[in-house]
Amino acid sequence: MTTAAQVLKGLFSTAGLDDPYQFYAELHQLGPVCLLDGDGPYAAVVTGYEAADQLLRDQRFRVTDDVYTDERSGPEWREHPLLAVLNNSMMYSNDSRHTQARRLFHQVFTPRRVAELEPAVTELVDGLMDTMAARFAADGQADFMTEFAYLLPSSVVAALLGIPQSDLSFFRPRVERINDFLDVTGKTDEVLAAADQATVELSDYYRSLLAERRAVPKDDLISQLAAAIDAGEHQVSDDDLISNLLVLFNASFVTTIHLIGNGMQLLLDRPEVRSAEIPSFVEEVLRYEAPVQFVARFANEEATVADTVIPAKQLVLVMLGAANRDPSRYKDPDIFDPARIDVKPLSFGAGPHYCLGAALARAEGRIAFPRLLERFPTLRAAGPTVRNPQQFLRGYKSMPVAP
Repeated sequence: MTTAAQVLKGLFSTAGLDDPYQFYAELHQLGPVCLLDGDGPYAAVVTGYEAADQLLRDQRFRVTDDVYTDERSGPEWREHPLLAVLNNSMMYSNDSRHTQARRLFHQVFTPRRVAELEPAVTELVDGLMDTMAARFAADGQADFMTEFAYLLPSSVVAALLGIPQSDLSFFRPRVERINDFLDVTGKTDEVLAAADQATVELSDYYRSLLAERRAVPKDDLISQLAAAIDAGEHQVSDDDLISNLLVLFNASFVTTIHLIGNGMQLLLDRPEVRSAEIPSFVEEVLRYEAPVQFVARFANEEATVADTVIPAKQLVLVMLGAANRDPSRYKDPDIFDPARIDVKPLSFGAGPHYCLGAALARAEGRIAFPRLLERFPTLRAAGPTVRNPQQFLRGYKSMPVAP
């Protein structure tokens, strides 16, 4: 009988990068939670929808206290710039540290603030479509990922934070180096060294921008955060702020890049769904092709999930992409159906670490897709796509399209 550890070995291979869902189906047959007997860092894998939802909300399961989860993890590895930043951020912190940082940033992602941003998002969408139209006129085609899917969410988050649009080209290669390390197969010395260098450069950028905003405040988040810290309103240091700015920028737009890209690929492959209701289309994209495929949690104490005892002090791999295709939660889960009802994907997580930017990402999708279809009703593929070479983030690096 095939074990869960054997299935994971296939999943984290070239075949799994191309189609992880065949391996998720095998894991579903083994149960919603499977203990692992392999040599890897994880003691269990969770693929069931209800089990994943329960675990992510359970306070006994915490984000890992150390991002580097192989045999080399320890104090000496935390000296790496990337690991120091990640471990200092709310994404990898628990309890009061997480609460303080989340409270500091929550003000920018309230439903009211997201609603206020929608006219600006619409303006950005229209401007990017103008650029695509010019590219079509000049070259006959455009790379949707470069010309639109990357620029929309990064421009939105940059506008929120106060990052000049002209600096966005500086961010993408450095963000990609960090994401290479965060992938399950990315924990190598070479990848870590590249991510360290990217972290230093991004941290220096934020430190310089923070100094500029203290000297000449503007109507942006960094100016507001600097003023709040200087007034003693939050127990957050400049290093804490910079760590969270770096992680916030990465997390807030990378998932949206792949939401937009994955949705467009589904529209290109399935012209019949172009008439679907957009809000339900966005939710089905998130379910069917989750931008973030998995997260890790640390069992702070022994806990039972779906009748399976998970040992204390062990890492658990929570497969969001598999949970979204759990046949016990969704009928015909491998069929893309925008008319599906009661769709509640776990793509943004659940519980205390639920994605702060989820509402903004959904808003960008709701605005972008109908305007794209109206402006380019016959948009079609213009060449082979290039998939993002990471298991952690499912999406595309390149997507040639023509009008």
